Amino acid sequence: MSLTEKSWEIFNQSVNDYHINDDVNSTENNPFQANSLEWILYSKNWIDTVQWHLEDIIREEDIDPSEALKIKRRIDKLNQKRTDLVEQIDFWFYKNFENITSNPDARINSETPAWCIDRFSILSLKIYHMSIEASREDASEEHKLQCSQKLNVLLEQKKDLSTAIDQLLSDIENGKVKMKLYKQMKMYNDESLNPILYQKMQKK
Repeated sequence: MSLTEKSWEIFNQSVNDYHINDDVNSTENNPFQANSLEWILYSKNWIDTVQWHLEDIIREEDIDPSEALKIKRRIDKLNQKRTDLVEQIDFWFYKNFENITSNPDARINSETPAWCIDRFSILSLKIYHMSIEASREDASEEHKLQCSQKLNVLLEQKKDLSTAIDQLLSDIENGKVKMKLYKQMKMYNDESLNPILYQKMQKK
């Protein structure tokens, strides 16, 4: 089984586990060994799934502003956790490929393997929910037809993205692509880098 096949299986397991209760406050029950690659992939997708539904909730027109702010703050925290997990995945790849000697003409890819897998995880959610919309009994035939067409595009994207990820990993393993790590260095959560936060601290 390729890494993309394994990842897709884990992502769908996470999505299906979440929808047993379909509740943004459900507790993640990760079935894999702690800090293994499988554990990280499952946890990463669980966060994506919770965020997906929080984004739905916050778009309710009559939502209480204070409740919307709480959800926005929660999404921000989840985004940071998501970024941390993606960087853990990249570190796993980096360690896995650390004995590979890159070719002198090895190229640099614009995205690391983990950020490609991040897109793959979100794609699993798009396909899950578009599949529901394409067969929703209370929807019009036009709606279901349009969603079926979108689903076909998503399925093609899944095929292409999985191929691209497998090719990238193969190229790294064969020395054609140089594996490099970069921290995302998000600034808005850092009290020393976000001017709104550090100016407030300076006034105290």
